[in-house]
Amino acid sequence: MTRPAHVVAVDLGGTTIKAARYNPHGTAEEILRLPTPSPNRPDAVVAAVVQAATALVRPGVRAVGLCAPGLIDTDAGIIRFAANLGLRNTPLAAAVADAVRLPVTLEHDVRAACLAERQLGLGAGVSNLLVVVLGTGLAAAIVSDGRLIHGATGIAGEFGHIPVHPDGELCACGQRGCAEAYAAAGALVRRYRRTGNTADTAADITARLDTEAAAARIWAEATDALGRALVTSTVLLDHERIVLAGGMTAAGDRLTGPVRRSLQQGLAWRTAPAVEISPLGADAGLLGAALHALTATGAAPAREACRNSPAQAQTPRTA
Repeated sequence: MTRPAHVVAVDLGGTTIKAARYNPHGTAEEILRLPTPSPNRPDAVVAAVVQAATALVRPGVRAVGLCAPGLIDTDAGIIRFAANLGLRNTPLAAAVADAVRLPVTLEHDVRAACLAERQLGLGAGVSNLLVVVLGTGLAAAIVSDGRLIHGATGIAGEFGHIPVHPDGELCACGQRGCAEAYAAAGALVRRYRRTGNTADTAADITARLDTEAAAARIWAEATDALGRALVTSTVLLDHERIVLAGGMTAAGDRLTGPVRRSLQQGLAWRTAPAVEISPLGADAGLLGAALHALTATGAAPAREACRNSPAQAQTPRTA
């Protein structure tokens, strides 16, 4: 294995594209954030990812790591389907590679977050782990007996589509009552707006929990739905630890408190596994993408590599 090199990581989210360039010491030198184009403009989504990557590539960068939600064909570098992004059979890795002329990796955003959690966060040494990322959507990565589970068709971890309310709200996937239709940030904002109130982000809603009944009700329904989904997952897989990551974890105890209660209430015959907030926060997927890029350079992703999240680096610029 060679020594670590400069790499660029890009995390394609439903709301924001985050990118960072990491130096060989694992520090984010430069950060870029831009809004994700609307899902009815798939070409614009790809162009925005290419823009983010090329803006950060400098001499000395040896690889680019991408991560995205949806059904990801990592070997081919293709997003097979991402409902919230409007992408289907999109060769994202090839589009970026054509622009930067470097090796490019593509991984599912939550599996990337899980890699970062196992290397740098609360997943180190945990053989039975669930990492749930709470973003515009809701998904998870599963580690069972020390192995990351991909499933028969590579889509293991579609945690957001565990049904929690039969005949409940319609989900973007076409089913009803999915956890994602209640507990994801996008659903939280959508359901809150239905009450006649205005909010742009989940943070807008959590800021009103103590002063507004509608915000408190929508939040309680979201955390209960998340807890119910965790019950199903725990009964099936017997997690030792559950790590929550993503932007909604900024709510801290306002999130973990009710989720832990909902989880324990559904497990009358056993003690619930520990539920913790990732120290990597909303940057877990980005860090995981960087670790995959490091591997593409031939460098071993050492435990200390990419240890500094973009939140700890310089003020990001916005394109």
